[in-house]
Amino acid sequence: MDYRVGEIGRVVVARFNGHEEVLGNLREIARKENMRAAVVYLVGGMQKGRMVVGPEKDELPPVPIWREVKESNEVLGIGTIFWEGDEPKIHLHGAFGKRDEVKVGCLREDSEAFLVLEAVMIELKGIDAVREFDQAVGLSLLKLS
Repeated sequence: MDYRVGEIGRVVVARFNGHEEVLGNLREIARKENMRAAVVYLVGGMQKGRMVVGPEKDELPPVPIWREVKESNEVLGIGTIFWEGDEPKIHLHGAFGKRDEVKVGCLREDSEAFLVLEAVMIELKGIDAVREFDQAVGLSLLKLS
């Protein structure tokens, strides 16, 4: 285990309206505000998204199992933002549900809000961390300096 201690910096609250792209807009906020490390909370509705719900087998590199949100779903999510090179990289896990069906996974693509989705971004100050691609794992992993 490796860890660092920091402090809370700025807090950004964003409201996404129906059909607005979520992950790209979160990256844009992080870029515009130069948030190098942050925690992100999501609550509200999503109508579109692609997520990974685990690897096919417990081996490296993992072969992801993909699932999609194709209609309105309630969402509760938490993630982190750390930069990889010149771009903010979001790692966000969430629960997506409608009626009696619930999916839990890592939201990675094609995210779109339904009606209203709220995001709270909490900046982490004093944390020197980046994401670096790990060839053996096949993913961009957190690296603390």
